[in-house]
Amino acid sequence: MTPLPEPSTTAAPPRPASRPGFVRREWLPIILFVLLALLPFAAMLGPEKYTLSLVTRVMIFALAAISLDLILGYGALVSFGHAAFLGIGGYAVGILAAHGFQDAALQVPVALLASGLFALLTGAISLRTKGVYFIMITLAFGQMAFFFAISLSAYGGDDGLTLASRSKLFGLSWLENDRFFYALVLALLIGCYALTRAIVASRFGRVIRGAKENPVRMEAVGFSPFRYQLAVYVISGMICGLAGVLLANQAEFVAPAYMAWQRSGELIVMVILGGLGSLHGAIIGAAAFLLLEEILSGYTEHWKLIFGPFLVLVVLFARGGLLGILAKVRGKSGGGR
Repeated sequence: MTPLPEPSTTAAPPRPASRPGFVRREWLPIILFVLLALLPFAAMLGPEKYTLSLVTRVMIFALAAISLDLILGYGALVSFGHAAFLGIGGYAVGILAAHGFQDAALQVPVALLASGLFALLTGAISLRTKGVYFIMITLAFGQMAFFFAISLSAYGGDDGLTLASRSKLFGLSWLENDRFFYALVLALLIGCYALTRAIVASRFGRVIRGAKENPVRMEAVGFSPFRYQLAVYVISGMICGLAGVLLANQAEFVAPAYMAWQRSGELIVMVILGGLGSLHGAIIGAAAFLLLEEILSGYTEHWKLIFGPFLVLVVLFARGGLLGILAKVRGKSGGGR
C-alpha cells in the first residue's frame, strides 16, 4: 500500500480581520475623537462660536452618557436619578463661585467629592434592591436632590444661579477662550472614555458583567457583587459630576432642572439610542439626540412628537441602537460571512 502523506505542519494563513470597504469596529472611537479634534478648524469656515458651543455641549452630555452606560450597559443598573450627579457638579461650581472660590483647581475636587459621597450613600441603599425597585429608589433620591436644590433660595432657588464668568484655571482665565474650553472638554472626554474602557476590560469589569448575568454564581466563586457594584456606581457618579462642572461652565448657569428626572430619562435615551454597553455608542447617542433636538426644534417647539416615533423605530428595528444599524450594514457588505 502507498503510505499516506504526512500532514502538513504549516498553519493556514489567518483570514483578514477587516472587510473591504469598511472600517473595523475598534477604529470607530478613534475616528470619532479625530473628527472632534478637527472640528474647530472646520468651524472657522462658518459660525464658529455657535458650532463650538453646540459640539462642546454634545461632548459634555456624551461624558454624562458614558458614566451612565458604565452602570447601565455593563451592570444592568437602570438609574433614573443619574442627573442628580450632573446637578451636584454644577452646583459645586455655582456655590463656590458665589463665595469667591472661582478656581477649577478647587471646584473640581469638591464636585468629585460631593458626587462620590452622594453616590456612596444612595448606592449603599439602592443596590440592596433589584429591578423596578432599584429604578424607583434611584428616582426618589434624584427627586430629593432636585427639591433640595429648589430650596436653596440663597443660590437662586427654582430660578437657578447665573455665574459671573467661567471658572479660573490656576488663577488664569483660560476657560473664557471657547477653543481652549473645547479642547479641555475633548481631552476630559477622551480620558474618561479610556478610563471606563480600562475598567470594563479589567477583572473588576468582568466581575461587574458577571454580576449582571448571574450574581449568585459570582458569590459562589468568591466575589461580592454588592461591593463591586457600589464601587462602579461611585465611579459613575463622579464622572457625571465632572460633566456637571463642565456644563455649568459651558452655560455659565446652573439650575435644579439639571437634576430633574426628565434629564435622567434623556441620558438613558442617549445610551440606548447609541448602543447599550459600548461606551462610544453613548457618545454617538448623545450627539444624535442633541443634534436632532437642535434641528427639529428649529421647525417646531413640539419636536419630541417627531423624535419619539423615531426612537421607537430604532428600538424595534435596530437592535443595539445606531451601532446595531452600523453592524448590520457591515454584515451585509461582507456577504453574510
